[in-house]
Amino acid sequence: MIQFSGIVTSTDSSGNVVPYTTIVNLSYHNYTTTSDYRGYFSLVVREQDTIRFSSVGYAPKTVVIPAGLKNKTYMVPVFLLSQVIQLPMVRVFPWANSDDFRKDFLSMKIADDNYAIVMKNLRRSTSQAMERNLPRDGSESIANDMHTNIVNSHGITNPLLNPFAWGALIQQITAGDKKRAATADDDGYNF
Repeated sequence: MIQFSGIVTSTDSSGNVVPYTTIVNLSYHNYTTTSDYRGYFSLVVREQDTIRFSSVGYAPKTVVIPAGLKNKTYMVPVFLLSQVIQLPMVRVFPWANSDDFRKDFLSMKIADDNYAIVMKNLRRSTSQAMERNLPRDGSESIANDMHTNIVNSHGITNPLLNPFAWGALIQQITAGDKKRAATADDDGYNF
């Protein structure tokens, strides 16, 4: 048994590793494994086993394990040749001929750009139509209802603006309201 290890790289000028290469031992029940994302592989083989390396976009390569190795390890870099297949150029047209295309192109309506859309939305007629047709959202309705309830429930809501409250305060001051007795704290200050 021999520990067979190495790294699978590309033979092109970049020399990049080829990750997840399929490795098949053709001599031993087609045992299959893969290299890792760095192109590294390590597997146990026998002398004279034929190992095939293949990956999408690369030509397959076979390696035969030599016989009579002194130590039970065999390390070799595996270089795969890139296969580039040139396909003929294909043009896809949804029109039968160029005249149909020209007719459709000239009759199409081009969509407005962002500036034109903004200018349409800022017109007074557009905002008035939106006010008439769009429903209120929840927070707007709640705020409007709360304001209406406060205004309607208390004619004057701020006591500083209530002339009757001012009149009562002035009467208390002139009458010398004795309800509040001045007391001194431990330091001798009145509060």
